[in-house]
Amino acid sequence: MSTDIHGGIEFRHPGVDTDYYDGAPWVAAMDLWPLYDQTDYAAFGCLFGVRNHSGFQPLAPDRGLPVDLSSVMRSQLGPGVAAGDLHGASWVSWAELASMDLAAAPDQFAGRLTWRTRSLPTTLHQRLVSDPWPPETLSAVGEPPADLHSATGRLEWATDEVMCAYEPLTVGAVLGPETHWPHVFAVMRALAGRFGDDGVRLVVAFG
Repeated sequence: MSTDIHGGIEFRHPGVDTDYYDGAPWVAAMDLWPLYDQTDYAAFGCLFGVRNHSGFQPLAPDRGLPVDLSSVMRSQLGPGVAAGDLHGASWVSWAELASMDLAAAPDQFAGRLTWRTRSLPTTLHQRLVSDPWPPETLSAVGEPPADLHSATGRLEWATDEVMCAYEPLTVGAVLGPETHWPHVFAVMRALAGRFGDDGVRLVVAFG
């Protein structure tokens, strides 16, 4: 069964701790789904430790829902978390996301390999690979290109039998321009320009 991400972006109201504002401290800014609509366990593991098969050191694992969660996010996520339909609830500030080490990588795996065979082009195969590649991977796709180990981004190649793509397994790769995460980060960055890096956060749960 697949695992999907749910949640949204919040900002801290600038009137908190002033005499004129008596509303909730955090305000929902935007749902996550218009910005991010992918199921990528490497990214989920890297950020929140969910389905962390890649072995990243997660940035914000298992923090739960914030006690001062906005009413909108609480209505969306709270019932599912309470019922056990959603799990892995957590949150992360823009300050933390903006300071991530994009070159960080897990200890066990070097990259992520995807391929299709020409005989079954609609079937996509994906595998996390170590360095050197394990024998079963070599038997499936053959020897990789000579420049693969120096690649800093996505690398594609084809043979008579298979069409392959490889990307180094780093934080920058799994959250990079080939994914939907830059859309999320762009909105958070813009809000942080008004409300401060610690005044913007992403709240999520998984189901």
